[in-house]
Amino acid sequence: MTAKAPITQDVMTIPRKLPEGKLNLVGLTRDQLRETLIEHGTPEKQAKMRTGQIWQWIYQWGVRDFDVMTNLAKAYRAQLAESFVIETPEVVTRQVSEDGTRKYLCRIAGGHEVEVVYIPEEDRGTLCISSQVGCTLTCSFCHTGTQKLVRNLTAAEIVGQVMMARDDLDEWPTPGAPKDETRLLSNIVLMGMGEPLYNFDNVRDAMKIAMDPEGISLSRRRITLSTSGVVPEIARTAEEIGCLLAISFHATTDETRDALVPINKRWNIEELLQALAGYPKVSNSERITFEYVMLDGVNDSDADAHRLIDHIKRHNIPAKINLIPFNEWPGAPYKRSSNNRIRAFANIIYQAGYASPIRKTRGEDIMAACGQLKSATERARKSRKQIEAEAGLRP
Repeated sequence: MTAKAPITQDVMTIPRKLPEGKLNLVGLTRDQLRETLIEHGTPEKQAKMRTGQIWQWIYQWGVRDFDVMTNLAKAYRAQLAESFVIETPEVVTRQVSEDGTRKYLCRIAGGHEVEVVYIPEEDRGTLCISSQVGCTLTCSFCHTGTQKLVRNLTAAEIVGQVMMARDDLDEWPTPGAPKDETRLLSNIVLMGMGEPLYNFDNVRDAMKIAMDPEGISLSRRRITLSTSGVVPEIARTAEEIGCLLAISFHATTDETRDALVPINKRWNIEELLQALAGYPKVSNSERITFEYVMLDGVNDSDADAHRLIDHIKRHNIPAKINLIPFNEWPGAPYKRSSNNRIRAFANIIYQAGYASPIRKTRGEDIMAACGQLKSATERARKSRKQIEAEAGLRP
């Protein structure tokens, strides 16, 4: 297999167009919120208390109107409304799959669009969120990878996706009502559009907000960050976010991974495995997930399965392997492995002592499945030939 795709796209990132007018409080850390309130006239002695009150209204109760914040004086509420807003991404379209999966196309500052997916299951509800408009990487099997990077999302736009989904699920609790521990949105996966570790600071701040016990209050073990292998940021993820880690692995030789996941040309399989072996949070109870998309005749042989096991065992990495049947999209340059081939691959891994679940395809009828996300406007622009050329599969 010839690897021609660049590690990252050589494009000019469009500067983020900040909305004019009032400042959005969503996405500010607690310290930033406190400093912002002081800058806009809140007495410093009151700032910590006011920060806590406003924080709870925004993130625990989902309130967007300062007038509703009844434990604040009326004059102070008016003062806040003069300077600030509480805004989340705008839902442009909402599609519901036959299996209950929901896909949202959201518009953010500058008129750009990102996709967000909610996946309901019996024991959980998982929200797949995006960290960039488009993607800086060029993974040849991924539909998002055919869309050039526009810009990083802000912390407000990242945590705003969670808030937007809770709006749609009608999941914000009512102040004063009995506490309900049932969560429709119980898990977050950073597996949408973009490479999270190329937008580290905004991802960290957004996830800290999502984990804050006085707000959305999701456990760090309910959040999984998926990276293609930005090695220098892996240890930092454990130290500053503390969430679970998933790796878009997808190949067992550098030659194949260079073509499928071109960032491998910068940090190869051995460097990546060494970083994973040293991941501060890794343990038998918090295993690293290896994501492995099954591509017919490319990475799905018995030899690949045995090499994958050898890689993990040699570095003594507590791991599970998620096998992902390739979700084909218009113009996709690959085919999905057969069910028999996927089961044979999974059995080799299972016999070696590793969990090897085969991911159930969800939302495929609305292009919401793994690797299919791409803004609707961008999806309409490219032909199969263009996609194959950008993936390095055409001269």
